Amino acid sequence: MLKDEKALVVFSGGQDSTTCLFWALETFREVEAVTFDYNQRHHQEIQCAQAIAKEFGIVHHTLDMSLLNQLAPNALTRPDIEVADGKEGELPSTFVPGRNLVFLSFAGILARQTGAKHVVTGVCETDFSGYPDCRDVFVKSLNVTLNLSMADEFVIHTPLMWLNKAETWKLADDLGRLDFVRERTLTCYNGIIADGCGECPACKLRKNGLEEYLLSRKGE
Repeated sequence: MLKDEKALVVFSGGQDSTTCLFWALETFREVEAVTFDYNQRHHQEIQCAQAIAKEFGIVHHTLDMSLLNQLAPNALTRPDIEVADGKEGELPSTFVPGRNLVFLSFAGILARQTGAKHVVTGVCETDFSGYPDCRDVFVKSLNVTLNLSMADEFVIHTPLMWLNKAETWKLADDLGRLDFVRERTLTCYNGIIADGCGECPACKLRKNGLEEYLLSRKGE
């Protein structure tokens, strides 16, 4: 049934959202993508998303969310705040309060305008760094709220929700896109494409997951 429908992918050009983009291309008849510009730490993220969408002929929207930068000072919106994992009981400095709430809400509005009944996002509760807006319960509650707010019937899909990073790499491989995701996406908090800086929390999580997956593949 989904092969007859249209989806909008929340797309940052990183490992997770790019894997979700390829998943959506296999799952839906038509796919568009949306990237949010909130004056994040590095503009390369937006450029990477634009380049990937162009390469695959995907209609790509970039929405101005600079107000989020003003409201939510953190390591991804302020160059003078250090990227750091949170201490026990605290959120990492990279947590952007309300980001997924805002992104998914505006994605729902855009989906309505473009005729898409499905919104796809790469949030994940398994490797979510403690971000409360990556939890399954949050996404499900917002899905209900979106439908009530616009008297419509959207479905928010989270293909990675219960996957760890190794399993996310496996999904990319199953989709025939492992090398592309590894070489062309940007996850690094320091704005370095592909394997990144190797030192920031995002790079370490990505690298550890890839090594775990490649090791498991050797054992098959």
